[in-house]
Formats: sequence, C-alpha cells, structure tokens
Amino acid sequence: MHLSQQQRKLIRSLAQNKYRENHQLFVAEGSKVVDEFLRSPLKLHQLFCVAGSAYEQVAEAQTISSSELQKISRLKTPNKVLALFEIPPAKALEQSGLILVLDEINDPGNLGTIIRLSDWFGVKQLVCSPRTVDCFNPKVVQASMGSLARVSVVYADLATYLHNTPLPIHAAVMDGSNIYQEDIPASAILVLGNEAHGISEEILAVSDRKVSIPRYGKLQQTESLNVATAAAVLLSEFRRRV
Repeated sequence: MHLSQQQRKLIRSLAQNKYRENHQLFVAEGSKVVDEFLRSPLKLHQLFCVAGSAYEQVAEAQTISSSELQKISRLKTPNKVLALFEIPPAKALEQSGLILVLDEINDPGNLGTIIRLSDWFGVKQLVCSPRTVDCFNPKVVQASMGSLARVSVVYADLATYLHNTPLPIHAAVMDGSNIYQEDIPASAILVLGNEAHGISEEILAVSDRKVSIPRYGKLQQTESLNVATAAAVLLSEFRRRV
C-alpha cells in the first residue's frame, strides 16, 4: 500500500514543534526505539514498515516500500520501521527523589542523551524550562533510544517551581564546591544549564548549593564539560553517595 500525500505531509510536518502540538503526535524511527515504545504505555497512532518485517503483524501497521520509507525518514540510513505515537499528557511535578532540572538546554542530542542517562540512573522526572528543546523533537527521540518511554519530561516555569519545592537545590556550575566533598541527600534537585551560558542568574538565586566537578588535568586549561557528560558524572556521584 502506498503512502498518501496527506500521510507524507503529516509525517514531515511533525519535525516542527507547532505541528506536533497541533496533532499531538511525534515520530519514532528504527527498531530499537519503536520496540521500546511499543512495550510502553505510549499509544501508537500509526506504523509504517517494509515488507517482510515482524511489524506487519501490528494492527496499526501499513506496509510500504523501502524507497517510500527513505522519503519520510530523517535518518541517513533508514531502518525497517517508522511510527507515529501520541504525545502523552504531562505528569504532575515530583517532590521527592532525585530530580533533574534543565535550564535552556538547546541541543537535541544533549537532551536525548540526558534522558537516557536519567533512565540509567533511575531519575524518574526531568523538569525543563520552556526554552529547552522539545523532548519530542525527532533528534531528541532518536538520541534517547527509547528511554523517553520511562522518564517523565515536564516543562514549567523553573523559578516558580524551584521557589516552591521543599527539596534542596544543587546548581552545577564551574566555580562551585567540589561535588566529591559534598553531603548529598537522597531527595534533591540537580540543575544543569545552557550549553553556552550555563544556569541563569534567576535560577542561581534560588539554588541552595553550587557544585562543580573538579578538574584534575595538570594545566587546568579545559574550558568546560559537555552538559550531557557533566550530567553523567554528577548523576553517578549522586547515586553512589546515597
């Protein structure tokens, strides 16, 4: 069965945030990501697969040619499947456990990797500023490798959220106290900032502690760590200590 012009237009439009919001749908590609979502509570809207794949057994599946898949795919090497899933309702903000707060993370690859790291370290919720990249951006979905199905991502006014939270707030900065020497509680908020500018002054003002990953290089000339790399180090230390 061939793709209709309307279907192609819909799939291509979902690369943009405004159309994802209008249709309440997002795109997932590749067996790894699609399989993770199919096993999750996420609701499948429609699935497109090549002939001979196991996905033909899915009720919402439509078999298309490899060339048609190539035309709608955003991957350099398209896999066997592309699926549209419904965007789930936003969950309530958590007030316990380890919560990651992201202040204007712009790079989709960074956000996707941070979602995957959160899944690995058992962080159930990310709270993001409205100017953080959309978690259903196709590049974010791809980089999260299915972890988006298990990590709640909520967008909120960070200043208001942090002002009202009972949890201690740890802001990751370049000139904070050594994270390896900090007392770390089991329930806490860890704030990570924009790739270029770090955490905004407004958010730093409501933070309880400023923490840093110490540099051990002899010349001490490395400017900074990639935000996703920093997230991995900090989350590992938070989990190791509690």
